[in-house]
Amino acid sequence: MKSRPRELALIVTFAALGVICDSIVTPGFSAGVWFGWIFVISPLAGIVLGPFNGFISTLLAVMIGHWLIPRETIYEFIFTLGAPIGSMISGFVFKWRWKKVFAYYTVMLLAYFASPVSWNLPIWGMWDCYVAYIILITMGIITAIRGPDVIKRMSPFTLSAFIGLEADVLFRIFIFIPCQAYYFFYGLPPEALTAIWAGPAPIITPFKVLLSTFIISLIGPQVTHILKEI
Repeated sequence: MKSRPRELALIVTFAALGVICDSIVTPGFSAGVWFGWIFVISPLAGIVLGPFNGFISTLLAVMIGHWLIPRETIYEFIFTLGAPIGSMISGFVFKWRWKKVFAYYTVMLLAYFASPVSWNLPIWGMWDCYVAYIILITMGIITAIRGPDVIKRMSPFTLSAFIGLEADVLFRIFIFIPCQAYYFFYGLPPEALTAIWAGPAPIITPFKVLLSTFIISLIGPQVTHILKEI
């Protein structure tokens, strides 16, 4: 069991790393869901710290990071709540609390497709979210048949990172479409959303997800091993 001081130290450490990542803005690479590089560290925070401590650490990181490097609009403080939620989902996946994650994905997708404006948007604009949901269902079926240990023998770091990052994406889409932020925040007509959905975001965002998933698959086992040794 972690001692309280060690637990707090890890939260602060990952928050500091998150601030650095969130403050990095790369010209030409800021399109898509994430403006900074918080996507590189947020899943690892959930995996190492656990769902709730990972949420707190990433929340501190994005709030401070967004304050240090202001975004174009103040509304980004709302959208960036997806990062700590994604971190929490990564933590749940790593502990394989499948039902919580499945419920989250189901509610978010149902909210999206229940919004009339989504019916006119290209369905492939969220293809990476569908892939994550299919993987989640498949893993749930495998778990029901062969038991939860099969997940540990596969690649828990890869699965946790990918599912958590796509959960972050889903939250931002939830704010933008079902909550109608496109209209209330930005004054966009529904017709303008088609261009956004068919733009570079469906390519750049999945690329960032895959990049982060690859990095965490490499360093995740090493980080958790080092922390256990300490």
